[in-house]
Amino acid sequence: MLNIEIDNGSGFCFGVTTAIQKAEEELARGNKLYCLGDIVHNGMECERLREMGLITINHDEMAQLHDAKVLLRAHGEPPETYELARQNNIEIIDATCPVVLQLQKRIKRQYDSNNQSDSPSQSVKSAAQIVIFGKKGHAEVLGLVGQTHSNAIVIEHFDEVSQLDFSRDIYLYSQTTKSLDEFHRIIEYIQEHISPNATFKSFDTICRSVANRMPNISQFASRHDLILFVCGRKSSNGKVLFEECRRINPNTHLIEGPAEINPQWLENIKTVGICGATSTPKWLMEQCRDAISGTE
Repeated sequence: MLNIEIDNGSGFCFGVTTAIQKAEEELARGNKLYCLGDIVHNGMECERLREMGLITINHDEMAQLHDAKVLLRAHGEPPETYELARQNNIEIIDATCPVVLQLQKRIKRQYDSNNQSDSPSQSVKSAAQIVIFGKKGHAEVLGLVGQTHSNAIVIEHFDEVSQLDFSRDIYLYSQTTKSLDEFHRIIEYIQEHISPNATFKSFDTICRSVANRMPNISQFASRHDLILFVCGRKSSNGKVLFEECRRINPNTHLIEGPAEINPQWLENIKTVGICGATSTPKWLMEQCRDAISGTE
C-alpha cells in the first residue's frame, strides 16, 4: 500500500494567512473589495477568492479607482501607493506582513539618516549604498526600494555583488524570503573587498519562519521515494524550496495542482511526500493526496 504524507511544516506563513483572513472577513460582510496584485502567488487560491468576490487589480487600475476599498497583500507597498489612496479617497486594508513592514521602516530610517548626514555638496559617488538582496521586480522588493525613492541597489544573485562600489559605505538588507546561505556568501564577499575607509553593515532581515523551512523540508524530502512540491510557478519562495527538495531527492516534481500529477511517477514507489511553499494552501495539498489515493 502506498504511504502518503503531507508535510506539516508546509503551507501558508503567518503573513499570507492574515491577508487571506482579512479578505475573507471583508467579503463575508458583502463589501466590494479590490486587491492590489495577486493576494498570494498561487493561482488556485486566487481563483477561490475570486469566486468569493475578490477583485484583483494592478497599479494602473488602482489609479482609476475612487471611493473604494483596496487590500494590500503581505508583500507590502511603496509610499507612493499610500499617497495615491489618500488622493483617491481609497480605504486601505493593510495586510502587509509585520516582518516586511518592520524591514521597510528600517530601510527608510537608514536612507533618511544617510541623507541627513550628507552635505548638500556631497557627490553621488561618495554617498552610502543601500543594497537589497532580493528578486528584481518582486512586489516585496519594489516596496523596499520605494522607501529609498528608488535609490537602493538590488542584487538578485551572489555573482552580482562584485558590481558594488567597495570604496563607498554599504548597508546590506535582504528580502525576507531569500536564501540565508547565499546572503551569508554575499556578506563574506563584501567584507573581503570593502575599502578600509568605508563602512559595511549587514542586517539579517530574512524571515525565520521561512528560513527554518529549508532544513525541515530537506529532512522531509529525504524520507520519501517521490516528492510532489505543490506551488504556484510565480512563487519566489517556492522556487527556492523546490530546488532544495530536488537537491535532496532528485525524484521531486513541481506541480500546481492534482491535475498535473503523472500516474507514471507513482509506479514502483512506496512513499510519497507532499509539500509546498509559504503560498501553498493546505487544502490544495490535501486535494493532491486525495487524487493519488483515488488512483490506488
